[in-house]
Amino acid sequence: MKGQVTIESREFALSNLDKVLWPEDGYTKGELINYYVLSAPYLLPHLIERPLVLTRFPDGIQSKSFYQKNAPTYLPAWIRTFSWYSRDSQRDIRFIVAEEPATLAWLANQACIELHPWLSSIDSIDYPDFVVIDLDPSPGSRYQDVVDIALVAKELLDNLELRSYPKTSGSEGLHIYIPLEPRYTYEQVRKFAQVLAAMITEVLPHIATIERTVKLRGSKVYVDYLQNALGKTLSSVYSVRPRRGATISTPLLWEEVPQVTPAQFTIKTIFPRLKDTGDLFSPVLHDRQNLDHACQKLGLSL
Repeated sequence: MKGQVTIESREFALSNLDKVLWPEDGYTKGELINYYVLSAPYLLPHLIERPLVLTRFPDGIQSKSFYQKNAPTYLPAWIRTFSWYSRDSQRDIRFIVAEEPATLAWLANQACIELHPWLSSIDSIDYPDFVVIDLDPSPGSRYQDVVDIALVAKELLDNLELRSYPKTSGSEGLHIYIPLEPRYTYEQVRKFAQVLAAMITEVLPHIATIERTVKLRGSKVYVDYLQNALGKTLSSVYSVRPRRGATISTPLLWEEVPQVTPAQFTIKTIFPRLKDTGDLFSPVLHDRQNLDHACQKLGLSL
């Protein structure tokens, strides 16, 4: 099944819409495309002006996947890109920047399931817009451990008079975002996040760790502060994940954190919630904070 479509004046071809990407659920590439087009009003504000790293699953979530940073040569001319010199690979990388629903549909047609935007915007690329804490379970962790750690993080941030916003990872963890004025370097933000992570693990040493070596974590939840680095990414809010049920990385109210699980939010269940709540993550884009007072409280010099 294939055909030409026009989305807001952008005409392009879709193909293999009946191809099953989630074998256990029977969900198809056409359903993935439909989700991304319908979610565009909520998702796009979180992608605009940000380089994207994509994860593609051409043969479905149980088959081989690959990350894509560099835009393919066949990218339509109307899709925006951003060129950035990578010291690691010693070359310019042309990142895709999603700014309209048609771009999301085109990417989904390439079996791009996951969208990973940078933490900084193009106009302030060296200065992240958020501090992020990624609560990443280990084998043997309970989701209740993730919840308990998140609530301790919330209490700590409240004591530092910093507003924070949680979302499900869409997998088995939680992400906590602390929006910032874009005037701190990645190094400064990572230093701050490391102090937060260390304090959290001191309170809950039996279930939380900042140990980098996977095999040394045991069954503890990894409190990951190292994503606060130029070019590092987390799955976007409203990104689909390659998990059973086609789960969605979903923003939560803090009071919901103990009451829900990531598996509840999927491409089939998310829209009634969005209709009721709107974009709970929109403050992350506008609620700019500085770290000066928090650093003063911590006796921390950035």
